[in-house]
Amino acid sequence: MLPFGRLTLLAGPSGSGKSSALRAYEALARLGGGDVLGEAFPDLALCVPERARPDARNRRGFRIGCTADGPAGPVRLDLAVQAEPELRIVGERLTSGGLVLLETALRDPGKRVVQAAWHTAGPTPVTRGPLPDDRLGTALLPLRVAGRTPGQRKVLAAAEQMVVALRSVFACDPEPTRMREPVPAGPGRLLGDCGNLAEVLWRTRTECGRRHARFVAAAGAGCAGPVTDVLAEEVRQDGVGGVRAALDRGDGVRTDLGRLGDGELRYLALSLVLLTGPGVLEVDPAGEVPAALQTLTVLADGLDRALDPLQRRELLGLAAAMCERGHIRLVGAVSDASWATGTEGVTVVHLDRD
Repeated sequence: MLPFGRLTLLAGPSGSGKSSALRAYEALARLGGGDVLGEAFPDLALCVPERARPDARNRRGFRIGCTADGPAGPVRLDLAVQAEPELRIVGERLTSGGLVLLETALRDPGKRVVQAAWHTAGPTPVTRGPLPDDRLGTALLPLRVAGRTPGQRKVLAAAEQMVVALRSVFACDPEPTRMREPVPAGPGRLLGDCGNLAEVLWRTRTECGRRHARFVAAAGAGCAGPVTDVLAEEVRQDGVGGVRAALDRGDGVRTDLGRLGDGELRYLALSLVLLTGPGVLEVDPAGEVPAALQTLTVLADGLDRALDPLQRRELLGLAAAMCERGHIRLVGAVSDASWATGTEGVTVVHLDRD
């Protein structure tokens, strides 16, 4: 179990499991949002432990889980996934305070369902029924539980807390090569690779002057040379329209983002992620929860990749400030967190290859 605070860095050498932990978190988030297993685990071969041996029926798989704290108290979700010979959920358990609220098991391999039992209390202590074996049962409970008894309401509260915690996730790993060229105009929602950074800046620059001013200040702190503004403008190339971004140097010179280094581009993209929210990022927020009460979790693989010491320090300071406000959490993977150890508000989890 990895403890996640408001700002968490997973630190360790290559092969220690940092990226795997982030992928597992992202997969649970997609399941919580209603995706089927195949969509949540597109790289299935990477999920099965290398040394996992098939059982007597030639089945292999893996287990993942998490705990979400909130008004219902700590709620734990455990999931057993069969990857071979076919992908399916073979077991799920939702617990709170030592009480099993939902439990599923694969009873008949010939049917694409699992047998589920959820806590009811009252005259009937447990209700049983089938659930599909390719979706997260916890996310389906609101459709199956009436909420008439205290036990049912406890189940619904725990399920809602878990699903809300899982759904509000944005996984990003900025790819500088995709940010250098003009991009088509679109809805202005930032993708996980941040390749449409210019298009998003075209939108955010006019939406909130205060937020944009803070982004410009971050750009000036982490990019070489003076920065008085970060601009986005429409262009036409070979008869095709698009949007490109540039740094305004304040003396009549504008530096196209295509001329910036990889570290500068990753720094700019991650800064924008931290300064925006569900309305700008390509994420499916929980619509049943007021925006003011939502907390977005950003998963950043290779958070320190290509960044120099100054950029790392500035980005960490920005992340700490934004996480302190309570509307965003950051879980980043880094190779070495010695530069962040001791920073207030930062939780460092050290991993090793063993």
